[in-house]
Amino acid sequence: MSHSHSHAHSHAGHDHSHGGHGHVHTSSVSRLRIALAITAVILVAEAVGGYAANSLALIADAGHMLTDVAALALSLFVAWFSQRPETPRRTYGYLRLEILAAFLNGATLLLISVWIIWEAISRLRTPEPVHGGLMLAVAVLGLVANAISAWVLRPQGDDNMNVRGAYLHILGDLLGFVGTIVAALLIHWLGWVAADTIASVIVSVLILRGAWALVRDSVDVLLESTPSHISAASVRDQLVAIPGIESVHDLHVWTVTSNVIAMSVHAIVREPERHQHVLEHVLDAMRLFGISHVTVQLERKEMYERELHLHA
Repeated sequence: MSHSHSHAHSHAGHDHSHGGHGHVHTSSVSRLRIALAITAVILVAEAVGGYAANSLALIADAGHMLTDVAALALSLFVAWFSQRPETPRRTYGYLRLEILAAFLNGATLLLISVWIIWEAISRLRTPEPVHGGLMLAVAVLGLVANAISAWVLRPQGDDNMNVRGAYLHILGDLLGFVGTIVAALLIHWLGWVAADTIASVIVSVLILRGAWALVRDSVDVLLESTPSHISAASVRDQLVAIPGIESVHDLHVWTVTSNVIAMSVHAIVREPERHQHVLEHVLDAMRLFGISHVTVQLERKEMYERELHLHA
């Protein structure tokens, strides 16, 4: 009886989170569409300009922009597809597709950054002429366009990891254009061709940092790790402090998808008349941690023989 009651409360909170997620969906889709349109136009201009100017920095940015177009398109697809209703087989629906998209975006950025650095090293050994004027014009155009896209996708309090991945892609391009502009000015004024290569390396290193953080966070979610901003020990202490709970075990805290954190626990509560009181206190305590989906199994006595896998 108590176990069923805990589930009823848990799902009420979980449904509320889904409603919030739908609100994020509407906002995210419009922002992603605007960014995708801008990025696609600049991609064409930058690819043509980079080839004409023989600029590695522009060509690298064009390659990065190509992944941005793919990433934004994927993000839009996921934002739409993840809203499909739950099914008996997929009880959480398709929410975690956004985590997979974030992982793919981050992994792609890592690979492209490594490729750019490799190409840059080759160019340092054998420098090639670069058209600084054309390179500067394309870079300025790209900077303005990417600044608009970055502003559209700027972090907001209710953003999900999918939008964050798209924003990091755009931010990487924005930083790339800044470096390309500086390099173009150095080439135009001083004739220092190596500036193009050095700019591409610096930008790649900056992109690597953000991409690694995105991959790490998405992998943590896929591995159902405890969210970095929540201490499992603090959750345990909060639960044990509730009157009526003698001890807890098999405690798990994980992220289902952005803004949806879940917790499950087994608790020893020997007096049946206190079960309702304990359940209400557990739900209230978990709200302090931002945990919206709570599942509690109340037990009147230890069941070590039946739960050996939980105590191993």
